[in-house]
Amino acid sequence: MSKSTSETRVRVRRRSWARVLIPAVLIIAWLVGAGLGGPLFGKVGEVSSNDQTSYLPSSADATKVQELLGEFNDSDAIPAIVVFVGDAELDEEQLAAIDDAIAGTVDVEGIADEVSPAIPSEDGRAVQAFVPISSDADLGDAVAALDDELRDAAPSGVTVYVTGPAGFSADLVAGFAGIDGLLLGVALLAVFLILILVYRSLLLPIVVLSTSMFALCVALLVVWWLAKWEILLLSGQTQGILFILVIGAATDYSLLFVARFREELRSTKDKGAAIMASWKGSIEPIAASGGTVIAGLLCLLLSDLKSNSTLGPVASIGIIFAMLSALTLLPALLFAFGRAVFWPRRPKYEPEAVEAENGMAIKGLWARLASGIKRRPRLIWIVTTLVLVAGAAGATQLNASGVPQSDLVLGESAARDGQVALGEHFPGGSGSPVYVVVAEDALQDAADVLLDNDGIDSVAVTAADSPSGTASVTADGIAAFGPPGTPAPEPTVVDGDVMLQGTLTDAADSDAAATTVRDLRTDLADLDALVGGVTATSVDTNDASIHDRNLIIPIILAVILVILMLLLRSVLAPVLLILTTVLSFGTAMGVSALVFNGIFDFPGADPAVPLYGFVFLVALGIDYNIFLMTRVREESLKHGTRQGILRGLSVTGGVITSAGLVLAATFAALSVIPILFLVQLAFIVAFGVLLDTFIVRSLLVPALSYDIGRAIWWPSKLGRGER
Repeated sequence: MSKSTSETRVRVRRRSWARVLIPAVLIIAWLVGAGLGGPLFGKVGEVSSNDQTSYLPSSADATKVQELLGEFNDSDAIPAIVVFVGDAELDEEQLAAIDDAIAGTVDVEGIADEVSPAIPSEDGRAVQAFVPISSDADLGDAVAALDDELRDAAPSGVTVYVTGPAGFSADLVAGFAGIDGLLLGVALLAVFLILILVYRSLLLPIVVLSTSMFALCVALLVVWWLAKWEILLLSGQTQGILFILVIGAATDYSLLFVARFREELRSTKDKGAAIMASWKGSIEPIAASGGTVIAGLLCLLLSDLKSNSTLGPVASIGIIFAMLSALTLLPALLFAFGRAVFWPRRPKYEPEAVEAENGMAIKGLWARLASGIKRRPRLIWIVTTLVLVAGAAGATQLNASGVPQSDLVLGESAARDGQVALGEHFPGGSGSPVYVVVAEDALQDAADVLLDNDGIDSVAVTAADSPSGTASVTADGIAAFGPPGTPAPEPTVVDGDVMLQGTLTDAADSDAAATTVRDLRTDLADLDALVGGVTATSVDTNDASIHDRNLIIPIILAVILVILMLLLRSVLAPVLLILTTVLSFGTAMGVSALVFNGIFDFPGADPAVPLYGFVFLVALGIDYNIFLMTRVREESLKHGTRQGILRGLSVTGGVITSAGLVLAATFAALSVIPILFLVQLAFIVAFGVLLDTFIVRSLLVPALSYDIGRAIWWPSKLGRGER
């Protein structure tokens, strides 16, 4: 045996070992990552926060006031408002029992020591008290324990409510509680059923879902530790979006790879060669698709709101691992199973048939649709455009200026019921005052401004030596406690400033209260005062969100346009793709507005809803156009532009439609979480993805491109007929 023959055998043997070793190493590496990340499900609450103030920019007035609250009050506890409402006017025995119930709350775990005394209403039918919840306690558990304690201690004929900031925050915690279990289970079940229908196989859906779950586990591992080290901020909202995005994206990328693998197995007997050919054919569209989504998400870093700016890197990390799993773990698993993964419908090795098909028209449902487009391209794209424009007209009906805190959680809400009861017997803003930080020498001037505003019921100043921690302020100055001649308490002074508290006449989360805060900021501008509190936080959040929406949407469009130009080596095609995607987004928003207003009767929408809807619909919607047009370009190089468009549509129609159904199903799963923002986002994205999949990508884009012809690739050589 010659030396060259021996060396050849050694090289072949090494390649054979490498073909087995590399997939095994990849599978083991992903197993280790998933094993470390899997146990973190259910523990995200340890490193996340749903406090609105923590997501405001540091320059916002509400943020500055929140930072000063602890210095004036020497406490960072979260206030709960306890409301006792009698069936009739409360008698002495009931009032005494209520006093005992309030005093007993200090023994409840998680309750801070300083509980306010009972404050009766003017009509004598209700009593309120302020119970601080320790910031170190589990808010949901503490509120639940407080509610149980008070219900047991309340006298007969008296109903108890726990509301205020702590009550509403506990509602949010309860609303997000299903993210790790219910949301994930519903999303995986929906995807699994769709994959069963698509592949008519049991093993392949398990392989694809394993790819998605491993990607999610490793992404969660990275995100959890970044949040633990306080590099990123996490909220229940961000967590839910991360879960859905990773599952949907990883499944979509896997579908594209599996479709290529099935194609290659028909012309290649060697499964290793089929994997490599599939990888080469899939890496460009998957990388371009994932890169487009990441670029769009990272534009959120320009946001003033940290809830938006932190979503960008968190979701981008998820997309990175979705791409990596589809390009490493999935090929390794497919190599391990080979053709058996498609059982019982294994693709046959038939190179002669494939060779014959290359020169023939492709058959099937999508080929018939392509034939229809060939016959009437102009009619199809004009009609679909008019239909989409008509749907987009409804977008003006979407009220995305913010919603009251009491409406954030759908369904029953004890805190909402308590706020209604509070408003019936006390000033609507009781327990959630407007805080005004002003120089000590301007205290009375600021108090006069507050007292002159019809939206303010009463004014107090923080005073540490007062029994209640505050002292009432009138037009005549700080009121004294005790008999005549008793000196007035001295206000607490921090760095030359004092803190006033104005009780709102309207509910703290109402439009009227927001108007009061805006008026106060205008009237107090000459005094350099800072206005904060629950209402001010909501106002600043909405304003920042609207600013973000107007700034980021055009930037995302510009970034994606540049990426498409580089990918397709064209100017005209990317511009048309962007325009069709924006039109699709407008239609999705228009139909959503009609559904939200006419069917669900929602109170409105958060200003971030259009921004999030745009990010996901444009970034993800453009994915399908990327999948389509990269294949169209590939076919156009072989068969010419118009034939390439028809062949590209015929070849990719099934896989892209399956991918759209999967993504729509995963986002629709968000609706199981009873949070208004997530339910609205679920409908917008799910409907928009289906619209993009079945109308825009299947009809509008191919018909418009076919009508334009090779000029669609202008100014590249392909646009001049050179290929």
